[in-house]
Amino acid sequence: MELYELTLHELLTLHNNKQASSEEIVNSIFKRIHQVEGDVKAFISLDEDTARQKARAADSEKWPGKIAGMPFGLKDIFCTRGLKTTCASRMLENFVPTYDSTAGARLNAAGGVLIGKLNMDEFAMGSSTEQSAFFATHNPWDLTRVPGGSSGGSAAAVSADEVPFALGTDTGGSIRQPAAFCGVVGLRPTYGRVSRWGVIAYASSLDQVGVFSKDVEDCALVMNLIAGRDPRDATSLEVEVPDYTAYLDAGIKGMKIACPREYFGQGVDAGIQEAVKKALQKYEEAGAIVEEVSLPHSQYALPAYYLVATAEASANLARFDGVRYGLRDGQADNVIDMFSNSRSRGFGSEVKRRIMLGTYALSSGYYDAYYLKALKVRRLIYEDFQKVFNEFDLIVAPTTPTTAFKIGEQIGDPLTLYMNDILTVPVNMAGLPGISIPCGLLNGLPVGMQLIGKPFDEGTLIKAAYAYEEISGIRCLKPQQGVI
Repeated sequence: MELYELTLHELLTLHNNKQASSEEIVNSIFKRIHQVEGDVKAFISLDEDTARQKARAADSEKWPGKIAGMPFGLKDIFCTRGLKTTCASRMLENFVPTYDSTAGARLNAAGGVLIGKLNMDEFAMGSSTEQSAFFATHNPWDLTRVPGGSSGGSAAAVSADEVPFALGTDTGGSIRQPAAFCGVVGLRPTYGRVSRWGVIAYASSLDQVGVFSKDVEDCALVMNLIAGRDPRDATSLEVEVPDYTAYLDAGIKGMKIACPREYFGQGVDAGIQEAVKKALQKYEEAGAIVEEVSLPHSQYALPAYYLVATAEASANLARFDGVRYGLRDGQADNVIDMFSNSRSRGFGSEVKRRIMLGTYALSSGYYDAYYLKALKVRRLIYEDFQKVFNEFDLIVAPTTPTTAFKIGEQIGDPLTLYMNDILTVPVNMAGLPGISIPCGLLNGLPVGMQLIGKPFDEGTLIKAAYAYEEISGIRCLKPQQGVI
C-alpha cells in the first residue's frame, strides 16, 4: 500500500515509529497528485517547494507539532500568507494575502504541511464546483460527475488520496454535500466553534469552517487542532473544547436517535432512503433507540436560506469594488464606470445572480416582506430542532436527495441546482453541528448519511459516526471506477 492511501492517524503512527519520514509522505502525496490531478482537477494551486522544505524541517525536528510533517489542503477561500487566495474568482485571481487564516495558522502551528489550495464554486456560491471561474472539478468515483460544492475540490482531493485531510467551509451544506457525493467524512461544526477569521465571507451568519477526512478518527484529530475561541473573530465563542478523540471508543447503547419524516419524503431517491434506513437498523442492533419525529418547518428552510444568504452576500461582496484590491478596470473614464466594469468582469454569473437577489431582498419596500420574514422562519426552524433535542441525543437523515449528478446536467437550471441543499440548509439556519459519513453505495456511487447534533456537541456526532464505522465496516471508501 502506498503512503498516500493511508489516513492521517495511520501516517502519524508510521512517522512516530520512524517507519516513514515526513519527506517520504509528502513525496508520495505529490506522486499521487501528479498521477491523477489531470483528471480530478481538485487544486487551483500547489505549493510544492515550500511543502517539501517543511517536510524536511519536520524530519529534522525544526517544524514540530502534533501533526508535524503531515500534508493537508485548504479550500481556496482561506487566506494564506504569500500564497494566492482566489475564491475561484477572476475578481481575486492575483490576490496574495499578507496573513494566514486562524484555522490554517493553527494547522501550521501543529506542524502541518500545506500542499496547496483547492478548487471551489466562486465565492462558495454553488453546489457542484462547476461555478469556479477556472475549471470544474471531477468526482473521483466517476469523472463525468460533479464532486458537489461549494467545497468540491476539498472533497475530491481527499477521496482521490491527494491529501489525507482538508478544510472547507459550509454555508448551506458545502462540506456535507460534497462529502456525501465523494464518499468521505465531512464535518460542519457548530456556528462559532471554529474561527472564521481570514476566511473570505459569503454569508457571515451561516458560514462555518469544517473538516474533510477519510475516516471519523482523522476528523476528531483535526478538530482538536482547529476548534476553540479566537479573539479576532467576534462570532467565535468561549466554549470549552473537549478532546474529540476521547469519543472514539464510547458505545451508543441507550442513545436516542431521531429520524425526521420530512427528510425521507418526495424528492429523496428511494435508494438513498433505503440505505439510511438500513444504517438506522444497525444503530438499533447496537443498542440505540430510534424513533420517528417531525421537523415541520424544514420545508421552508431552503427559500428562507436563499433570502438570508444572498442578502448577506450582497453586503459582504460590496467590498470588491476595484479600489482596494482585486480586479480593477483601468480603462474606465470615471469612478462609477470603474466600479461597474470591475464587478462585471470580476464576478461570474452565479455570483451576480445572488448579489442581485440579496440586494432586492434588502431594498426599501421589500425588506419586511422577504428578509425579515426569512429571519422569522429561521427562528422557527431552530425551535423545531430544540424540541427534538429535548428528548433525543441526535438526528439521523440522508445528506443529499440524490447521488452525484452528471457535469453539465443542472448548470443551466439554478432552481434544480439549489434543491441539492434541501436536506442540509436547516442545520446552517439553526447553527447546529452536522456530519456526513458514507453509509453505502447506490449504482456504484457513494451515499451519505447525515448526523445532526445539539449545539457544541460535536463529540456525540463523532461517537455515533465512529460507532457506525465500527458496526458497518464502511470506512475509507475508495472509488471503484473513475480514479483508482
